[in-house]
Amino acid sequence: MAPKVLVSDKLSETAVQIFRDRGIEVDFRPELGKDKDALAEAIGEYDGLAIRSATKVTPSLLEKATRLKVVGRAGIGTDNVDKEAASKKGVIVMNTPFGNMITTAEHAIAMMFAVARQIPEASASTHAGKWEKSKFMGVELTAKTLGVIGAGNIGGIVCDRAKGLKMKVIAFDPFLSEEKADKMGVEKVELDDLLKRSDFITLHVPLTDGTRNILSKENLLKTKKGVRIINCARGGLVDEEALAELLKSGHVAGAAFDVFAVEPATENVLFNLPNVVCTPHLGASTTEAQENVALQVAEQMSNYLLDGAVENALNLPSMTAEEAKVMGPWVKLAGNLGSFIGQLTDEPIKAINILYDGIVADMNLPALNCSVVAGIMKKSNPDVNMVSAPVVAKERGIQISTTNQDKSGAFEGYVKVTVVTDKRERSIAGTVFSDGKPRFIQIKGINIDAEVGEHMLYTTNEDVPGIIGTLGGVLGKHGVNIANFTLGRAKAGGEAIAILYLDGSLDQNVQAELAATGLFKQIKPLEFDAV
Repeated sequence: MAPKVLVSDKLSETAVQIFRDRGIEVDFRPELGKDKDALAEAIGEYDGLAIRSATKVTPSLLEKATRLKVVGRAGIGTDNVDKEAASKKGVIVMNTPFGNMITTAEHAIAMMFAVARQIPEASASTHAGKWEKSKFMGVELTAKTLGVIGAGNIGGIVCDRAKGLKMKVIAFDPFLSEEKADKMGVEKVELDDLLKRSDFITLHVPLTDGTRNILSKENLLKTKKGVRIINCARGGLVDEEALAELLKSGHVAGAAFDVFAVEPATENVLFNLPNVVCTPHLGASTTEAQENVALQVAEQMSNYLLDGAVENALNLPSMTAEEAKVMGPWVKLAGNLGSFIGQLTDEPIKAINILYDGIVADMNLPALNCSVVAGIMKKSNPDVNMVSAPVVAKERGIQISTTNQDKSGAFEGYVKVTVVTDKRERSIAGTVFSDGKPRFIQIKGINIDAEVGEHMLYTTNEDVPGIIGTLGGVLGKHGVNIANFTLGRAKAGGEAIAILYLDGSLDQNVQAELAATGLFKQIKPLEFDAV
């Protein structure tokens, strides 16, 4: 059945057509974004939800979204999506951080010009029939120092444009390396240095616990007298009350804000202050940007629903379509390994240790980790998936660690998963053969070569004669056909294991008859997703 997507906000017809062209059924109902009850009534039919800012994706909406796999936000901000609730429900949340980069950066530059030359006030005065030429004395941007807080995608474009204006650019960004700063032609500084030296300060960081009120009253007081501040990033980055006081006192010469702590901002302490330029969150509001993010979100959602590619997800490691093709068998293997251990482990898990060896060590390990953890968690929570599994594991206090190493054995690459409980450690390793099929290659330190099937039987026993005959006889008696039979042992007469790939599942009578033989220490039917 083809995936089905709901577009509940205004997206361009070209974007909607992308879904259709990719073979996805799509309903374009932009009126639902402002009608939460109607949206809740309809959402259960859809695998994907494409939105802008009007639609609110709340926990109560997600409860109704029984088929939903992905929410795509055409734009960068996802404040209208409860990402924690989405993760718990296993729903991927994507945004489009690159479609409006140039537009937002250009708006910041325009706001800088506007506040430097008092353009809005001068325009209003002139429209009013006044000719107050001497009142609006501005400053040049040339040779001034611009302090950029956040030199990522948008901040980097602002840096580049400012250099073209012959400004001296300094940047504070904990993630900016000296090498990258040199390449950008900017000076990397600490925040206090930026505050003291900047003639203009522009912000380009997300709103997090670490950046909230980054321009607090304390930090604003550290700025150079006559500084001008531009915020086209997120409301809440600047203490607006403190900024208003410093504007009134003259310490801050001007401010230009496109975003506010509370939006829609129908009233604000910054409104109607002299030389304060305010716009209604227009950073991404150009025809080019609106089209770009709409097209991008349609492509991203289509790629995920059809090919499993994960791009610009906020709650799952990204995986390109090319990566998905190469990694698909390894993602499947990772889930199988986790599922094997999860089905065998009855006591609470304290830690999950994952080892990647050889070619797989260079792949997208965060995505593989999610698959392993999802496989383990499925026994206790059948609805868990790669998105929700890490959340469930964290809630249970499970520690997850990863090790990667160069090729160390007979296989080009393999994955080994070890689970730690209060009682024991249990491990299994697997690889992917050239046919693309996952194989179990080691269980409990015993080497094997077992093809993974939908229905399997795992047994442990002392290495004594008669095991093969007993298993074959009992299963044959009950009409269970064996597709593949693999044996392994630690040493002659020591611990041995058998893993059987069956054509059907086992019932309790078969297990009881095997147990009655007294030959087996453990008899465990296993079920895996269809391969």
